[in-house]
Amino acid sequence: MDEKIKLSIIIVSYNTCDILRGCLESIYVNRPCGGFEVFVVDNNSVDGSPEMVALEFPQVGLIRNAENKGFAAANNQALRLCCGDSILLLNSDTLVIADVLDRSLSYLQENSDVGAMGCRVLNRDGSLQYTCFRWPSLAVLFITASGLALVPFKSLKGYERMRWWKRDTACEVDAITGCYLMLRREVLLAVGELDEDFFFYGEETDWCRRIQRAGYKTVLAPVGEIIHLGGASGEAASPQRRVMLISALVLLHKKHSGILSAVLALLILFFGELLRGIVCGLAGVVCGKKILRRGVNHFKICLGFGAVLRKIIDKR
Repeated sequence: MDEKIKLSIIIVSYNTCDILRGCLESIYVNRPCGGFEVFVVDNNSVDGSPEMVALEFPQVGLIRNAENKGFAAANNQALRLCCGDSILLLNSDTLVIADVLDRSLSYLQENSDVGAMGCRVLNRDGSLQYTCFRWPSLAVLFITASGLALVPFKSLKGYERMRWWKRDTACEVDAITGCYLMLRREVLLAVGELDEDFFFYGEETDWCRRIQRAGYKTVLAPVGEIIHLGGASGEAASPQRRVMLISALVLLHKKHSGILSAVLALLILFFGELLRGIVCGLAGVVCGKKILRRGVNHFKICLGFGAVLRKIIDKR
C-alpha cells in the first residue's frame, strides 16, 4: 500500500542548474517524516537544469516547458498534479535546513485557523531576510516611493517589510513571499490556483489576500529556517525586473481596489522612480559613475510606465 503523501513540494526552475541541485539535495537530506513528493517545473532552461534533474533525481516529478510560462503558471501546472495534504512553494535558490519541513507541517496541523505560512529565511551569510510584508496599499507605496521609509523612526523605517521584527515570534502578516510558502490543500480548494495574470511578481501577494478573504490567517512562524540565496534567476536585468514588479503592484490594485486605485498607484510609483533618478543623477555628478548609472536605470524604469499604463486600462 502506498504511503500517504503529507507534503507536496513545488519548485519552479529557470536556468539555476547548480543551485537547483543544492536545493533538491537539501530537501532529501532534511526530508520530512512520512510520505512526500517533489515537482520541478522547468521554464525552458538552457543550462541543463531539466537534464540534471532527470539524471540525478529520477524520483522528482519533472515538468518541462517549451517556453518561460512565468512563476504563477508554472506552479499551477504542478498544483494540478500534486496529492499532498499540504503544499509548499519553494524557490530553486533555497536550502532547506534541519527539520523545518516537519515543524512547518506540525504548525499547520496544530493551528487550524492558519491557511498558509512561511518560516524564518536567512541570507547566504546567515543574516535575516525580510520575506513577509504589508499589503502594498497606497499609503505603503507612498512611504516607500517618497523615501520616508529611510527615515530612522521605528514607525517608518523599513515599514513595508517590518524590518524591526526579528521574525522570532509567530505573527499574522499580509503577504508571504513565494520562496517558502506552505498552505493546506483545503485552502487551495477554497481559493483556487495562482492568478496567471501575474507573470513573476505579485502572485503570492494576491494569493495571500484571497486566502485571508476566505477566512484563513497567513502567518510567519519561527518553526525553523531556510537559506535563500536570492535573485539567482536573471539578476542582470534589474530595470526590466523593476518594471515587472511595478506592473504587478498596479495590477494588484486594479484587481482588488479598482481602476482609480491602480492609476494612483502608478502615479506614486512613477514619481518615486523619477525622484530617485533625479537624486542619483545629481549625486552621480559628484560621487562618480556608479551612482550616475543608478540614476540612468531609474529613468529607464520610468520609460517602462507606458506599457504598465496600457495594461491597467485594458478592460479584458
